[in-house]
Amino acid sequence: MNAPYRPRGPEPAPGGQAGYLIREASAEDLDAIAGFEVEIARVSFGDEAITDAGLHRRRVAGALGKPGEVTLVAVADAAPGTPVGWAWLSGRTNSLTGARYGNFRSLAVADIPRRSEVGELLLAAVLRAADEGGMRQLTGKVHARNLGMRALYRKFGFEATHITMERRAPEGREGEGREGEGGMMERPR
Repeated sequence: MNAPYRPRGPEPAPGGQAGYLIREASAEDLDAIAGFEVEIARVSFGDEAITDAGLHRRRVAGALGKPGEVTLVAVADAAPGTPVGWAWLSGRTNSLTGARYGNFRSLAVADIPRRSEVGELLLAAVLRAADEGGMRQLTGKVHARNLGMRALYRKFGFEATHITMERRAPEGREGEGREGEGGMMERPR
């Protein structure tokens, strides 16, 4: 198994995009990262979003520095201690084939000038980390209405392969019915 990606320090933005660095996230970044995670939840889940920053902070803290986890922040050259963007990729192993793959979990950028460029820098750094970590396939979810992230995914060669379908019980109908044959729900007669 290949070693996890570990930046040797802040990496200058490739392609002449001076002004920003990509570096490994640290415990000092957790408050900013939790804010990004809350915003991702709001975009993805609307009124049902979990907006408890403390919960997101604890969840992310468990990933920092953990083998197989890629946790990166983008910072401005002028303020290397203040994240303006965040990306998270978890290394996984397919239980049937043993192949390594990456589960792309988060990418968010603050509402700053050149926001889309910073998002591209983060995603490019994640792809480098995945290559260095031996991950030949990456998967990621994005809310259907998140057009910006969908466009970024496409720009970097991601393709839609699965669609998640949901159905919500009509108001006032939760718990009605009983279990019938084959696990199907039936309305009481």
